[in-house]
Amino acid sequence: MKRLKSLFISAWMTLLIAGAVRSGWELYNHPSSITWYWVLLSMVTPLVFFGWVFTGNVARTQTAVKVIFGVTVLALFGAALSPSPALEPLVWILSIGVIGSGMYEWWYSSFGDRSNEILSVGQTLPALEFIAADGSAIKTQELNKPMLMIFYRGNWCPLCMAQIKEIAGQYRELAAKGVEIMLISPQPQSHTASLAQRFDAPMSFLVDKDIAIAKRLGIVALKGLPAGLELLGYESDTVLLTVIMTNASGKIIFADLTDNYRIRPEPETFLEVFAQAGI
Repeated sequence: MKRLKSLFISAWMTLLIAGAVRSGWELYNHPSSITWYWVLLSMVTPLVFFGWVFTGNVARTQTAVKVIFGVTVLALFGAALSPSPALEPLVWILSIGVIGSGMYEWWYSSFGDRSNEILSVGQTLPALEFIAADGSAIKTQELNKPMLMIFYRGNWCPLCMAQIKEIAGQYRELAAKGVEIMLISPQPQSHTASLAQRFDAPMSFLVDKDIAIAKRLGIVALKGLPAGLELLGYESDTVLLTVIMTNASGKIIFADLTDNYRIRPEPETFLEVFAQAGI
């Protein structure tokens, strides 16, 4: 199932581009063909969404994806009601537009039940050891500080990058509380080092080598990397997005195990939780 998801997202984006090119070609040769305008709309709308995600510094997209699905359904009805609708345009809209966006919203984006006793509020976080961007070892049991830990998928995930930028924006407020910010990914150390150089805020960018910690905590996403990104040096296994907050003694005071990678805690949540815990 995980491998199917990995293949789906890469294949869907490829087919969206193919559909946009196909409809553009038909409209170039037959500009009065109304049905193909609906095809173009159903292909371009998700592509514009992905362009916005990759360039717009967006951390949450739950509303936008529902809009995409609505537009593709509208395009299907529009094409079906057009004068003399042809079969091929309807197939493009139904299979790639409607079904594709529906699968992205309700299947690909969903992680399912993530019940996790280890990361329940009130539990003590196990002693963990990570590798810093400079190659040194970081042991959580030696910090004796409140911690904000975010397990993110990697530099390739634009929503993760947007969330990290949000955290960097409130670093001073968190630092004033003595909070150690730990951003953790199983991606190669060289990728983590290049990411750390983008941010001026002194946050800890850490590597979970061989996803050993993610496996231990039960937050691993086997075959979670979109197919093809292995060519950029990423491993096919990654992590499920997870946020953990502890007090100075390592007691978990907040854990967000989202069941949808497009839904993440709002940035003000972290300050509120620490304040409620008297930190």
